[in-house]
Amino acid sequence: MKFAAIDIGSNAVRLLICRVTEKKKGKPKAQKLAYYRVPIRLGTDVFATGEISKKRGHDLTKAMRAFWYLMDIHGIEWFKANATSAMREASNAKDIVKRIRKQANVKVDIISGQEEADLIFGNFESADFDTGMDYLYIDVGGGSTELTLIREGKRIKGKSFKLGTVRALQQQIPDGEWDAVQAYIGELRSEKRPLYIIGTGGNANRLQRLSLLPRQEPIPLSTLEALFGQLASKSLEDRIASFHLKPDRAEVIVHATDIYLKVMQMAQATHMLVPKVGLADGMIQALYKEWKASEKA
Repeated sequence: MKFAAIDIGSNAVRLLICRVTEKKKGKPKAQKLAYYRVPIRLGTDVFATGEISKKRGHDLTKAMRAFWYLMDIHGIEWFKANATSAMREASNAKDIVKRIRKQANVKVDIISGQEEADLIFGNFESADFDTGMDYLYIDVGGGSTELTLIREGKRIKGKSFKLGTVRALQQQIPDGEWDAVQAYIGELRSEKRPLYIIGTGGNANRLQRLSLLPRQEPIPLSTLEALFGQLASKSLEDRIASFHLKPDRAEVIVHATDIYLKVMQMAQATHMLVPKVGLADGMIQALYKEWKASEKA
């Protein structure tokens, strides 16, 4: 069975198409068939003015129409479209959602930070991690960062913070937000159990590649610190050329690395594992469960 997930983020909008196969034993496996990303960057408008501009609203609608046709070509019947931080805060979000439904035939759900964290955790349920360890799941997006504590394979608690790469680029991170992160992580560490970091998001995937380490090998804190120094020391043009980055990625990767580093340092973590999953992958898992439930009904 094939499923599709549309992730309308603050930095980019993405369409992920997967085939989920079932096995007689073990967990269902999702195979990525196609992935499309458009850097519309809704957060640039929202975090500065509180609303999405007419141009970006039209661009988003056109992207959703294109995604609809792509899903049609792939024969997709089950899909979700979720919008996160930028759309949560945009004063004209409801109007844009209505326009997308009318002009692109796509129903967009604006999800809360808690719902976003829950969907991201869905990736962990399908992964083969050591359930005897405590993990701090860090998902860095354009408008928010979700932190989730996972213990014995179960989600203990999670929280969304207004710490995103586009926010940082726009210098729109609220006062006291890092203090809130420090307090939250302090609560997680109160039981004196070591935290192992799992980092997700497009920037985490790129940092994994830049580290030149095998996919399943965690990135040491010292390596991330070195990468941060190299990235931050170069101009935007030099980052694009030296690290083979797309312009929109080159603009935000320094801010993303800074967020990962600060959270790791607060958690006193020494390594970060990057499983190359994100919100869209969690949405696929949720869609699969809904489909299975409908089959049994």
